[in-house]
Amino acid sequence: MRLTIGEARGLATRVMTAVGHDIADAQIIGEHLMDCELRGLPYGGLARAISIAERMERSGDGRRPIRVVQESAVSARLDGGDHIGYIVAYRATQMAIDKAQAAGIAVVGASDTWYTGMLSYYAEMAAASGLVSVIASNASPWVAPYGATEGRLGTNPICFGFPSTEDPIIFDIGTSAIMHAEVTLARRLGAELPEGVAFDGDGLATRDPAAALAGAFAAWGGHKGSGLAVVVQLLGILAGSPPIPPELAGFGYLIVALRPGLMGATQTFLQNAASFASAVRSARPIAGAPPVRMPFDRSRRERQMRLAENAIEVPGELVTQLTRIAERNPQSGSPPAGGEPGHS
Repeated sequence: MRLTIGEARGLATRVMTAVGHDIADAQIIGEHLMDCELRGLPYGGLARAISIAERMERSGDGRRPIRVVQESAVSARLDGGDHIGYIVAYRATQMAIDKAQAAGIAVVGASDTWYTGMLSYYAEMAAASGLVSVIASNASPWVAPYGATEGRLGTNPICFGFPSTEDPIIFDIGTSAIMHAEVTLARRLGAELPEGVAFDGDGLATRDPAAALAGAFAAWGGHKGSGLAVVVQLLGILAGSPPIPPELAGFGYLIVALRPGLMGATQTFLQNAASFASAVRSARPIAGAPPVRMPFDRSRRERQMRLAENAIEVPGELVTQLTRIAERNPQSGSPPAGGEPGHS
């Protein structure tokens, strides 16, 4: 089904208010979901809104105000109060940006959250403020370490962002062979998974998304990707998560942000970053292959294309489910979204 961007954004916002978010937080969540759609990542877009509604229905609304539990001039840790990560990570990122702009560097962690979404979303926020960023988020044990078939790691994305005189340079990867949202969407649409990305509950390879969700996903990149996932798990623990977060709860989010000027002339770095990106793109491609891309080039191009077209394609069955959720009455008695960070 073809929706205009306004229609899709409005639907996402209505779903979020229907499950108990106030309008300001619903719009923050909706913008993040829409950016996934615009970038050609539908598993993290409107389909994720259904997963959010399901989680809140399954777990109930136990949200508490988001609060700062520890803070210095260059650091902070937030208790996310079981709010969804789109809200918690957004606030943690904004706090890191403010502190880094004032002090030159900042590290902010957040715990007791879930579904942090695309870390590149937050890296773009930092880059737009002229900051370099390193971001990590751990998750529930959906991923088996290399050589195992049982989950001990999250899908554990890690992201790096760099401003430049041209487009920012963003590198954002998950450390699992397939993302949780991809498997969930495949189950909704009755599709099979690729070979070699998941195990069932007995430790056997599977292409069945339901069996994979009851088993574990493989780590991306063999022992190297598995090792990187271990690092992300520990960074989430540093941010306040338990060693292995429970199902869709207790995630940790960590962002380090810094001004390039700490290392030398800011403008020199920005120009050099842009020059390096141009050099990478100009490298001779393999015979018959397309031109070489920098990380995030595809996402940026897809976003521009869909914005120009003012349309996205969404499976009709998902639109039907989302519309049903949007027509619910908003939950009564929902707590405030936490106010400004630092207010308990």
